Amino acid sequence: MPQTTRESEIVAAALELLDAQGVEGVTLRAVARRLGVHLNTVSWHVKTKHRLLQLTADGALAEVSLDDLPSDWDGRLRVLLGRYRAALLAHRDGARLMAGTYAAEPHTLRLAEAVVGTLLEAGLGEREAAWSCWTLIYFTLGLTQEEQDAPAAGGAELDDALSPADHPALHRVLPHLAVGSFAERYEFGLDLVIASLRRRVPSADRAGPHAG
Repeated sequence: MPQTTRESEIVAAALELLDAQGVEGVTLRAVARRLGVHLNTVSWHVKTKHRLLQLTADGALAEVSLDDLPSDWDGRLRVLLGRYRAALLAHRDGARLMAGTYAAEPHTLRLAEAVVGTLLEAGLGEREAAWSCWTLIYFTLGLTQEEQDAPAAGGAELDDALSPADHPALHRVLPHLAVGSFAERYEFGLDLVIASLRRRVPSADRAGPHAG
């Protein structure tokens, strides 16, 4: 280990711990052990566990590329959110980590800038663009966290719990509740959000192959 420990090395070690042990395993002490340095060395760079988790979350988003994005706004949103979701899935507890950090860090802000910039370019107002960004991020985080936390076989429990008498609506749609991959559910939900956004943009700006 070099004599001088850099913040980037701390983040890299934290991401390794995340993949090996999950978010609960990402601590200042565990990072110090992994790097083979004293706890004070890590604490000099990162004062608290919350700060460590912020930097770790931002480090995971370094993997999100902004290259080769579609020119149409709705296609660009799909690609940006898809890459964001892929970065969450690339790490154990990735969505859980991201959901609790609210990191105003370079890679996080870079992605948010791309999303909000796309929404503004589409023709949304400032408030609509800001809140639409939150909607897209919250939806992606929530569904992806469910995917990462889901038990291997959860459909059987639901089947046993529902009865036609007590839950007629749920029983009616039961064949559709436990089928389909999380990826399919994500694309369906993203379609709904983007369709809603498309109705809010000026008609002259409703560009893209998904417009209808």
